[in-house]
Amino acid sequence: MIEQTLSDVSGVRMQQEGHLGRIILDRPKRLNAVDISMASGIRDALQAWRNDPSIHTILLESSSARAFCAGGDLRAIHDCLKAHGALAAYELMKRVYNVMLLLADYQKPIVSFLDGVAMGGGIGLGGHVQYRVVTERSVLAMPETAIGLAPDAGGSWLLARAPGFSGLRRAVTGGRMNGAEAVAMGFADVLVSSDSLTDLRESLGIESAEHVFARLHSRPESLDVQNLDACYDAPNILQVIEKLKAEGSEGAQEDLEALSRACPFSVQVAWCGWHRARAASSLHAAFALEENMVRHMVARPDFVEGIRARLIDKDNKPVWVPSTLADVHEREAQNCFDN
Repeated sequence: MIEQTLSDVSGVRMQQEGHLGRIILDRPKRLNAVDISMASGIRDALQAWRNDPSIHTILLESSSARAFCAGGDLRAIHDCLKAHGALAAYELMKRVYNVMLLLADYQKPIVSFLDGVAMGGGIGLGGHVQYRVVTERSVLAMPETAIGLAPDAGGSWLLARAPGFSGLRRAVTGGRMNGAEAVAMGFADVLVSSDSLTDLRESLGIESAEHVFARLHSRPESLDVQNLDACYDAPNILQVIEKLKAEGSEGAQEDLEALSRACPFSVQVAWCGWHRARAASSLHAAFALEENMVRHMVARPDFVEGIRARLIDKDNKPVWVPSTLADVHEREAQNCFDN
């Protein structure tokens, strides 16, 4: 099979194999953290191939088996915020969101190989396209409450449409999904062996994506939730915590620990965001809600503090304000979704 390198953009490589246009995320040392350069490279590839009759399908994948995309480039956002203020940081993030929606709306079929780590912004890039593939190495999550944010990048849309309260649970705790769980929760379409990705890629260069995926059947397995999802069927997050304490299992204890480490205000915003996204009419409407939320959240001290504690100083000792969920006012959290 002939492979032709079309261009090389910082963090992104474009290649054509047969009728397949490959967009390869290539920042392995940063686990493909998506910044404006990478987003621009993806946009340029989509624009170049939009009207190219030789390209029938687009594949979004990683150059590394370790990660598809671990999320947004929070260091770059932090530096922008410090240098130019919260509005500039928000505008930077919004430009990346626009590319995510471009992927979701693209006229030609797009396939994403969510192999390895796919979190936060990685879900935004690969989680809204037509065909989403996971493997036994896949680890998916929306872990924003750990850094003073809440699910964004269209993550709230997917979480709100997961079965039962499984999405709400992962929205507030940032809980991870393996490949099978991702399919069951609607974050992916097909679970395959990582060893089969090369053959799948080759098939996409020869046949239509519709024909290729018609042969692949991935029946969602039931989620092993240990009755934990039922704990999230409550009028507020404080009652969820009481239910988890009463449930008493190891899984419930893990959820309680995750909630204790997360930013309290972010947990409340994630709770509100999940309920808001359930009523959203479209992915675009969910993005609009999230963008309002992000504009408010990046201006809060918690966001800078979360990035400092998790990524810069790495002391994992953020000082949140307010420091407990009991001190968070739900109305203030709800206001983050309004203009």
